[in-house]
Amino acid sequence: MRIKIICIFTLLLGVTALKAQTQKQWRDSLSAVNSQIAAHPDSIQLQLQKANINLQLLEWENAAQICNEVLKKDTLNLSALYYRAYANNNMRRYELAKNDYEDFLKISPRNMQARLGLAYTLIKLKRNVQALDQMNNLVEMFPDSSIVYAARAELEKEMKSYETALYDWDEALKREPGNTDYIISKAEVLICLDRKREAKNLLDFLVRNGIARGTLKELYAKCK
Repeated sequence: MRIKIICIFTLLLGVTALKAQTQKQWRDSLSAVNSQIAAHPDSIQLQLQKANINLQLLEWENAAQICNEVLKKDTLNLSALYYRAYANNNMRRYELAKNDYEDFLKISPRNMQARLGLAYTLIKLKRNVQALDQMNNLVEMFPDSSIVYAARAELEKEMKSYETALYDWDEALKREPGNTDYIISKAEVLICLDRKREAKNLLDFLVRNGIARGTLKELYAKCK
């Protein structure tokens, strides 16, 4: 139940898809789109559909290669830039991913997913200060979004800026007060600040609201 910064990015960075589909269904979709491409080999839209399916199947290299071909024809294609960045991140080609996100944001600077993608990539490159700058931009652009506060809070926690992380968890919870993961993460920050009684009160609140105490036993142990 612990919400990590990577979990937040995974939620927001996921390519457009019906996540409920099974691997077999994605394979069937891939076969169908391949048949359509055979009939319409110059269709960029079909190529991008195929790249998206490749991403769902975790076929990162295939997706990146398709995006390379699309971008040769349409250098400003946002979907191709985004998909390729996503694929490159999963192949640990972080500099390439960073370049694609930056090119995307030159065209569409207010895109939340791409800016989060850039922040995630900067974290993987161990450029936390630059990543925090991106988070600050996100908060300014999307002040009503709980998830951007949550993402910034997790990064601040990683940087051991516990007071500012606590502030951001409070802001996230103002916007989404019932989010269990946010409450757990706030409790973790309170433990880091040696405010263990407050942390325990949050855990007790979760238990009263149906969370199994056993799932929180490690945090309860840290509150002693």
